[in-house]
Amino acid sequence: MAFELIGGIEKRAIVLGPYDNAWPQAFERERRRIAVALGDGALRIDHIGSTSIPDLIAKPIIDIDLSVADPDDEASYLPALESAGYRLRVREPGHRMVRTLNLDVHVHICRTGSEWERRHLLFRDWLRHDPRDRNAYGELKQSLAQRDWQDMNAYASAKGPLIEEITERAEKWAAQGEWSGLEES
Repeated sequence: MAFELIGGIEKRAIVLGPYDNAWPQAFERERRRIAVALGDGALRIDHIGSTSIPDLIAKPIIDIDLSVADPDDEASYLPALESAGYRLRVREPGHRMVRTLNLDVHVHICRTGSEWERRHLLFRDWLRHDPRDRNAYGELKQSLAQRDWQDMNAYASAKGPLIEEITERAEKWAAQGEWSGLEES
């Protein structure tokens, strides 16, 4: 199976705003919605992405990592998520992404204990910890938001080189024992 973008590419405006103290409550509402829909099938539900990082500008989209036993086993979770109001947008090996109809919540489904899960949590925690990288990431996002993007995925890809640099520093931080690991938050 290759990368599949259900519905094709989308041109959407990149609108960034300052951190909003309502974002953690919005995440909590979605966390409960997912937990009710999946029960024990939801092994972890974590707030990730820019809306999970105080003092970082962000698109007002709540990003969530949902860890399950096997993301490729869609029958074990997708019908329940669809019944809860989410729609499949991305399908690729080891990862799915569903989102709300009004596009304000993206749920990334990954395997518990996977590199996908670890990478997102480490990046989030590093940006919460390090103001220089948080500011650099915010400045890049602001610069990129000024451009006209034919596809949201192209905007996301343009952040890749800086994300890689930041992740290298985060990995050094984790290797020094500074990161508490995969604790929920």
